[in-house]
Amino acid sequence: MAATQRIAAGVALAAACATALAGCAGGTPPSHATHTVKKAEGAPAPKTAVRLIGDGSTSYTGAQPHLPRPERLKPGQKPPQFVVFSWDGAGEDSQKLFSHFRKVSKANNATMTYFLSGVYMLPEDKRDLYRPPQHSAGSSEIGFNDQQGIEDTVKQLRGAWLEGNEIGTHFNGHFCGTEGGVGQWSVADWKSEIAQAKSFVKSWKTNTGLKKESALPFDYDKELIGARTPCLEGRQNFMKAARQLGFRYDTSGVNDQLWPQKKEGLWDLSMQLVPF
Repeated sequence: MAATQRIAAGVALAAACATALAGCAGGTPPSHATHTVKKAEGAPAPKTAVRLIGDGSTSYTGAQPHLPRPERLKPGQKPPQFVVFSWDGAGEDSQKLFSHFRKVSKANNATMTYFLSGVYMLPEDKRDLYRPPQHSAGSSEIGFNDQQGIEDTVKQLRGAWLEGNEIGTHFNGHFCGTEGGVGQWSVADWKSEIAQAKSFVKSWKTNTGLKKESALPFDYDKELIGARTPCLEGRQNFMKAARQLGFRYDTSGVNDQLWPQKKEGLWDLSMQLVPF
């Protein structure tokens, strides 16, 4: 499976920010997914009994370990440097990009957000379970996954979360720049797409038959708080849907070097242009 042709990288310096723009083009699965931020060391999660959710694809394991701890700046203290590198899609394929950037994260004491495409948790032979808005059932511009790919992706998602990283969403079929693409979706269409993306993560065991595999260690209904739209399109209606569904941020915009601020009830984490 080839990686989608999406490039996004950035650097934001607190006083003189510089972060890079992420663009996107349709492609085939599944490797585009990270968003890194410098972090402080957090305490590991307390040991607790695992509570399986649904079919056992996800679970509640207690507070997430190694979360960053924000600290208020002292008067005159320079803000920290933030570094962002994005690969939207968050699937592990033959290129091993997911596992590679987990190593990069640990080597640089950083945390990342992996924007997971839900169809990378859905096997090709179950593609008809996906009913994309304004498209026929089983359609996808980035394909689906196979059983080994899903098993490998689950392993990476599990490890990433336990290391203190966030799991966001990049939705599903990646329809953009075409008739019926995400730029033309209604609020109801976005709600359907989000619900389906969540359902594929929450039912990968049922859809693959990998019943003996360990569950993901998080409740995706609570974990999922932010997203980036395909090709950065359809943001206006997505934000309306996201706000109603309790999301906390959106990162589908492009902006100058600015500190994040709230826009229509969501934190605006637009990708920032690098002047050179």
